[in-house]
Formats: sequence, structure tokens, C-alpha cells
Amino acid sequence: MNQSDDGSERAAIHEARVWRDNGWTAQVIKNEDDDGWAVAMTPDGQAEPALVGPWTMGRDKKNPKPLDTSAFNTLVKTAAEFVRRHEQQLHAALHQRIEIDHGGARVSVTLDIEPDEEHPLAMLRAVDARGELLAEASVSPAFRLTRASAGAWAEAGFGPPAAR
Repeated sequence: MNQSDDGSERAAIHEARVWRDNGWTAQVIKNEDDDGWAVAMTPDGQAEPALVGPWTMGRDKKNPKPLDTSAFNTLVKTAAEFVRRHEQQLHAALHQRIEIDHGGARVSVTLDIEPDEEHPLAMLRAVDARGELLAEASVSPAFRLTRASAGAWAEAGFGPPAAR
């Protein structure tokens, strides 16, 4: 049994075209782009699949190959890795860090973006090698943190940064 978001138990399903177990549901679907088949991998609690990929035709060359334990486990591993990489990319885009030299010392400049559909926020910070906060400024979430923009901010005395 799997546990759903509301804490209730979800029964495992092991059918030829639908397999649910270990927090994932694999569903074999007709590929809308051609005559083949696709498999959609959806994490429990999500409405949309995290990954959709091609699925193998069966021996009759008309119907899909049935799902089985081995195929499902491989699909779960692939989909989980895809989700993990996506989360890492999102984290990297929202939390950037650059090291610069300023005043003969190493300074770490970070840009942290808080995504929000109505009021996104971004904070630029400069920290010295000891971890002491040198400066902090609110910037547009569209601010591009580069060595040049971080250096320009430092050279301007860490005042309000110019939009880039």
C-alpha cells in the first residue's frame, strides 16, 4: 500500500497499462504524435506527469508491451532522476553565488530569488571571507549576477546596484 497526500492508503496497481507503487504511477498511453505508445510517469499527489517517454510495442506490433516489475522499477529510477535534476537546476537558478576580489580580499556575492507570481523578490548580498555581511540590497528578480555586475556593485561601494 502507498500513502496518499491526505494520509490515506492507496492500493498498489499492477496492470498491463497502469502500474502504481512506490509513490509513482506509470500509465501506458497512445502516442498522439504517431502510431506508437508512450508511458507517463506521475508522482503520487501530482496531477501532471513528471516525465513522458516512448514505450515499446508488443509482439503484435499494434498494442503496447505490458508493464512489469522490472520495467516499472527502471521507469521510476529514470523519472526520479529527471525530477532531481530539474530541482537542482531550479535551485541553481534561484540561488546564485560568485566570488570576487575586492579591496584585496575575497568577497562572496549571492543572489537569492524568491519566486512569486504576483510579487517576486530578489536579494543581493556580499559576505567577506569570515562570513560577515558587508552589504545587502533588494534587486529585481531579473537582475543578472555576473562577475562584472558583482564587481561593479563592489566598486560602487555596495550601494543600490544598477539594473542589468
